[in-house]
Amino acid sequence: MFLAATASAAVTGTVINKTTGKPQAGATVALNKLGQLGIEMIDQAKSGPDGSFTINQDIGGGRTPYLIRAAFDGVTYNLMIPPGSPTTGLTVAVYNASKQPGVAKVSKHMVLFQPAGGQMTVNETYLFENSGQTAWNDPGAGTLHFFLPPGAEGKVQAEVTGPGSMPIGAPTAKSGKPDIFEVDYPVKPGETRFDLVYQVPYTEGAPYDGEIVTKDDNTYLIVPNGVTIAGDGLNDLGLEPKTQAHLYGFSGDAYHIQLTGAAAATSSDGDVDTSTRPQIDQIMPRLYDKKFPILAVAFGILGLGFVLLYRAQSSVPAKEINERGRG
Repeated sequence: MFLAATASAAVTGTVINKTTGKPQAGATVALNKLGQLGIEMIDQAKSGPDGSFTINQDIGGGRTPYLIRAAFDGVTYNLMIPPGSPTTGLTVAVYNASKQPGVAKVSKHMVLFQPAGGQMTVNETYLFENSGQTAWNDPGAGTLHFFLPPGAEGKVQAEVTGPGSMPIGAPTAKSGKPDIFEVDYPVKPGETRFDLVYQVPYTEGAPYDGEIVTKDDNTYLIVPNGVTIAGDGLNDLGLEPKTQAHLYGFSGDAYHIQLTGAAAATSSDGDVDTSTRPQIDQIMPRLYDKKFPILAVAFGILGLGFVLLYRAQSSVPAKEINERGRG
């Protein structure tokens, strides 16, 4: 009876290294509580020689979700424990890490321009695909490098969504090159999403320049209904049927465009009023007579929903952004 009571009051499981296919010893496994105050660590343990771990905490029977975070080789991996789920015999997957990207690459890069009231909000989304069995983690140089226009004055918000994870704030930092910033966040096997938002001054019809720093397979420039875009190298992919947002494919490492029109009202404090933003559903756009690969565009559209729902609050202090945790 004593042994049974002890077992029921513990969180147990095994850490498996997916790179080697074997149990992983020496990983730090932490039990966290998810609540109104955010993520609160309760207890932690080390995985043994056979990869097993035991955290002597009774979390069964409640309505609170918990999170297992396993740290290994400089990268943290998450496993959610919803209320009512088993708390014993868990399996936590980790991977070896490398400073080299390996097969990790940007499969989609989407840039949404939303000019309004003398300011333009720019939302960028990068979808990293890592089909390998090694995590890419380079704390010294970061994994995502991106161009930030001088008009943004160094202010940018970044969120990252790892495989099977929720969006989490990520710090940005200047690189050694002018106007090039980096995000230090590991790219684990699977899909990792980087979302950036910043604001720049907007003058209708004035030239606007951008750079593609991190090489990607597919770049899309998008403007909502009411805004037009012109420039060299744009491949017109047509309109998204429901919102009439206009999509353009682009190939190259720099774009030079002119924007006219306005997309959204601006609130009295200068922030973009997100209630008037176009909501692009996950619907394949009309391609008309274009021969651009339909599958590529379909996957591009799948990523637009979060970009357009992202709340761009340019007034958030940089200090607050940099204090957000990484998962």
